[in-house]
Amino acid sequence: TVSRFAEGFREPRYLAVAPNGDLFVADTEGGKVWVVHDPGNGGASDKKTVFADGLKSPFGIAFHDDYVYIGDTNEVIRFRFNSKSSERLGESEHILDMPDDGMHFTRTVVFSRDGTKLFASAGSDCNACVEKDSRRAAVIVSDPDGKQWSVYASGLRNAVGLAVNPDTGQLWADVNERDMMGDNLPPDYYTHVQPGGFYGWPYSYIGKNLDDRVKPQRPDLVEKAIIPDVLLGPHIAPLQCTFYTGDQFPAEYRHGAFIAEHGSWNRSILSGYAVVFIPFKDGKPAAAPEPFLAGFVPNTNQTVVSGRPVGVAVAKDGSLFVSDDGGRVIWRVSKSR
Repeated sequence: TVSRFAEGFREPRYLAVAPNGDLFVADTEGGKVWVVHDPGNGGASDKKTVFADGLKSPFGIAFHDDYVYIGDTNEVIRFRFNSKSSERLGESEHILDMPDDGMHFTRTVVFSRDGTKLFASAGSDCNACVEKDSRRAAVIVSDPDGKQWSVYASGLRNAVGLAVNPDTGQLWADVNERDMMGDNLPPDYYTHVQPGGFYGWPYSYIGKNLDDRVKPQRPDLVEKAIIPDVLLGPHIAPLQCTFYTGDQFPAEYRHGAFIAEHGSWNRSILSGYAVVFIPFKDGKPAAAPEPFLAGFVPNTNQTVVSGRPVGVAVAKDGSLFVSDDGGRVIWRVSKSR
């Protein structure tokens, strides 16, 4: 069953469920982060309040100890908060500098399973060129205070979605690949992210497939380019991803991953515009992505769409929240009773 959970946002994007079950929503264009109360009965929200405003382009949200971390386009900041009431306690604290603006502006943040590492991602500043800033087209890692940061993995053109597998502690990412190579190349993908790993951009894609537009080439890097675990399809624009940790859905959903596909802007036939599910077994993908929530595109040969999924987050009751920045609404997907 799909129902409306909350609305009244300017651009609802990344979602994060707080320890008390409240839903934090990055209203990116509005420069705000909202707290949306979940009444806990499977129904619509009856209250929302502004947690932080005056931000540049907030996106990623993560919880650690008594702090809410927010990935803004130019920095990672944190606010002390009351984890029982979601009330903000004090002003923002600067944690990390991030590359400012550019072609890709989203900044995602997530913590390692043991809470000792903060991961943050920033996309490239171009479509297919040699990047000058090592923090771009990469995932960086630091301690929770933003100290001693380093590049964790590179060659990831735009790793918008980051999630840590709660079963294994392994970091996973979905990646928006390069454009202007036609309708069907290259596919976007979902992959585990290993420390020191290089994933091809800009020199190659899906392993050693060269992009001849990039000069000079780096055969030494191409040789070690990691092939992604799961291909998602070309230009579907995967955004937030999350592992299913609830028990409301049938058993086959447990341990698997949901990915929000924002949808193509550069294909003659539209693709994406859905939430897909990837089953996992023993910490690894066990099958190809399957449609979970669709219907946002009445006709793929037209340009009219009714919504664009961005965020996915597991509610405290095991249902799934989905943000839709096209319809400016947050949906709840629940098991039918």
